[in-house]
Amino acid sequence: MTAPAPRSVAVDCTTSVGAFTVSAAFEATKGITALFGPSGSGKSVTLASIAGLLRPQRGSIEIGGTVVADAGAGVHVPTQARRLGMVFQDAALLPHRSPLDNVAIAIHGQTRSARGDIAREWLARVQADQLADAPTATLSGGEQQRIALARALAGDPQVLLLDEPFSALDLPTRKSLRQLVRDLVDAHELTALIVTHDLDDIAHLADKVVLYEPGRSTASHDLVGVAPEALPRLLGLVT
Repeated sequence: MTAPAPRSVAVDCTTSVGAFTVSAAFEATKGITALFGPSGSGKSVTLASIAGLLRPQRGSIEIGGTVVADAGAGVHVPTQARRLGMVFQDAALLPHRSPLDNVAIAIHGQTRSARGDIAREWLARVQADQLADAPTATLSGGEQQRIALARALAGDPQVLLLDEPFSALDLPTRKSLRQLVRDLVDAHELTALIVTHDLDDIAHLADKVVLYEPGRSTASHDLVGVAPEALPRLLGLVT
């Protein structure tokens, strides 16, 4: 039996939020997996379950072969112990801290000086080193997402979770950040999951797609070698 990949994610669980229940079953390995389906179908609930922000009522979640949630066994590993980086539509930066400090706060087990050095390195990797000491509240949406991405990666995660990170940005900024995410995932051999409604995100980012209908995941498809013009039919957008 082949050992689980160290950065894989395996989901087979049901999570309820109020009266809404989502059942999801899929595996994601190194590269980028997109979660695609109509608004309100449960994609973000699945991401929050993987992150430990929600607790499944049934089933389990594994990261790198380690069980981080198992409803039957009562296992629920806290978010901070799951080796995750997260970027959401709202960058959720701390406005009273500089961009450098926003990144450094994600780095643990280092001296203050070392945290600053590592944070500067990550700002450079997301092409935002010139923003290190800028007033955070004055940053554009694209600049804030670069800082959020640096913060998500500075803690050396195994898995990167992206919940519609580009949806509030203009098209040129979307394209730039899309390529940046692709380059960083490849360079650091990460497993990334992205919730998106944008076909261009899937065409230019995803190695795999998991399809959702309201309340459940329904299928998954490998996308390597799939032409962009074939995506609408594969995703069930045309018959």
